[in-house]
Amino acid sequence: MKKDESRVWSDTGVFAGLAGSFSMNNLNDPPVWNIRPDQGGGGDGNRWNYALLVPMLGLAAFRWIWSRESQREIQEAKSRYEKDMKATSKDLEMKYRQTLTESQRTVAHLELELEKERHRVEGYRKALASQSQQLLEQRQGLQREREALEKEREQLLRSGSAGALLQGALERESAWQQRATAVLREFEEELVERQNLFCSVLIPRERRLELERNLLIKSVKEPVAAELNMEADLKDIFKNDRHCADLLNTDKRRNGSLMWLYLRYWQLKVAQQKNERAKASLLKPQSDFK
Repeated sequence: MKKDESRVWSDTGVFAGLAGSFSMNNLNDPPVWNIRPDQGGGGDGNRWNYALLVPMLGLAAFRWIWSRESQREIQEAKSRYEKDMKATSKDLEMKYRQTLTESQRTVAHLELELEKERHRVEGYRKALASQSQQLLEQRQGLQREREALEKEREQLLRSGSAGALLQGALERESAWQQRATAVLREFEEELVERQNLFCSVLIPRERRLELERNLLIKSVKEPVAAELNMEADLKDIFKNDRHCADLLNTDKRRNGSLMWLYLRYWQLKVAQQKNERAKASLLKPQSDFK
């Protein structure tokens, strides 16, 4: 029994020695490096408290500095944003006022131009109406003269030899009348084409101006046109005849208003000129007819 107990104690001593040797050789738990809160002595506890306090103070200081820097950056960004917004608002307001001023100036200018065009159109309308009235009166006067000449012609035809002379004079002037009628027909076709060019939005303006120049030159060179004084009448047509049919119109002869009055006026004038030429030929000495 004693032998067994001594053996147990000897084994316990061996294990205790081994444990002591292992405790001294534990590199993960050196006695100086590890700070244990349950170690004896007052200095070890303070060391543990300081070890926790320093990182906490550092973390608090870092957080305070970071918060302050963040607040400063936020304030600077806010100031820049407000400054940019004020500058942008001021710039936009200035541009808006400039645009508004320009728009008002443009509207005022357009209203003034529109009023001028309205007065101009009204003047053209009055001038055209007045001229149409004058042409109508001239046409009526020529019609009355024609009727008077026809009556005079009938009287002369009934008076024997004088009637024979008048009939011969009228036959001689018929060739001139046919020539004048053919010339008027040519002018009518060219005036219809000119008015079609004026009413067209696709044909260049230069083409119409060229046709107008050719018509004026022709009115000067053509004897019949010169005798009828057509140059001044053509200039009046080019200046004042602005009548056009609707956009879907395909009939060229529906365009124009003043030119048709002038064409009828020229036709009546040709008839009058024929009778006057025949009458003038009767008043000449008989030697002129030989």
